Amino acid sequence: MIAADNIWRNPGFRIYLGSTAFSGVAFAMQQLLLSWILIGILELPATQVGMIQALAGIPGIFLMLLGGASADGRDPRALLIQVYSIAPIMPLLLIAIINVNQLNIWPVIIWALGMSVVISYSSPAQQAILSRVAGQDIQKAVSATTTIGFLVQMLGLSVAGTMDELGLVPVLTFQAICVGLGAVAVRRLKPRPPKLPASKQPTWKIILDGLHAVYRHKVIFQVLTINFVSSIFNAGAFATVFPFIIKRIYDGDALLLSMMMIIFFGGAAASNFMMFRMLPLTRPGRIFLIMQLSRMLILGLMWLRPEFWLMVIASIAWGLNMGVTTTLARSIVQESASVQYRARILSVYSLGFIGSAPIGALMLGWMIDIFGILNALLPAMFISFALFLYGVFFSDVFNYESPGQGPV
Repeated sequence: MIAADNIWRNPGFRIYLGSTAFSGVAFAMQQLLLSWILIGILELPATQVGMIQALAGIPGIFLMLLGGASADGRDPRALLIQVYSIAPIMPLLLIAIINVNQLNIWPVIIWALGMSVVISYSSPAQQAILSRVAGQDIQKAVSATTTIGFLVQMLGLSVAGTMDELGLVPVLTFQAICVGLGAVAVRRLKPRPPKLPASKQPTWKIILDGLHAVYRHKVIFQVLTINFVSSIFNAGAFATVFPFIIKRIYDGDALLLSMMMIIFFGGAAASNFMMFRMLPLTRPGRIFLIMQLSRMLILGLMWLRPEFWLMVIASIAWGLNMGVTTTLARSIVQESASVQYRARILSVYSLGFIGSAPIGALMLGWMIDIFGILNALLPAMFISFALFLYGVFFSDVFNYESPGQGPV
């Protein structure tokens, strides 16, 4: 195993970071690309845009669990190679449609569905590999990987935002190249046959068994519950309320919104840079819960409609907060999950993010129409306080003690 102080000397971990960086740029571009093609190029009405985005996201909810079941009992490296090798076909297909001047709603739907399948199906395998390449230092590995994820999110948003200036074809070509390079990087990892034989059960039973494993492990179940409920209102607020605040409260345009989103993710990346020097933590659950409480104060500042420079500071603080909670939640789950169920448990963790944001967006969009933009932040504030109380007094998360070594 690789000692904690030498994690950067671990060639397998460096290769893994490279693969997540390349694929992460391609995947980070997807949402902005899809939204702008529908709104700015095809000029579809809002109802159609919402339906297409929901249609593209729904398969991910089911494929995330299927991807976890597929990754357990086989080498997840092989699964990633297969998925990443096929993925470039999706943007290349759309490029071919554009070159013959036939861009319309149907090829866009096919491209969006295809990329949704790739992202959802590959995510559990990608996360399962981390435990194997990280050695003893799961917390530092998760922090480093999360930091890279936030940085490539910023890069992907920046590249996708140039489609008006550069054109759609070069941007889609860049997406195809990035995910292809992700496949090349994964191939450099050493194959490792699974320690446990593949299950002979039907797939639905394998998935159900994974869900039971989550429920049986109290700390994992409680962390995932807190994370899911929190994400409904916080990820939903970032996806829905935050753009309305920038556009209508501060009279911003698309450029200002993209800059504020980059500032947010910059704060998330900065928090992980700082955390990396502090890790490993003996009791990560306590900080995870304190962050739930502090988020209430950050959103409270936004609710007061401060001067714009204070809004920028609040956005940075929100990103810092999200960076810490994301890393700690994933660390607790990653180091607590057994080898037998690891990919399936991590698929449930990922599903919390994918499934919660659309629910939050629907609820908070309705609240904006009824109660106003800023008042749509209130549910996240109250929920953050309630989750802190639940975590401290009614769960085992507050007293959770890291084993100091994730199962490999």
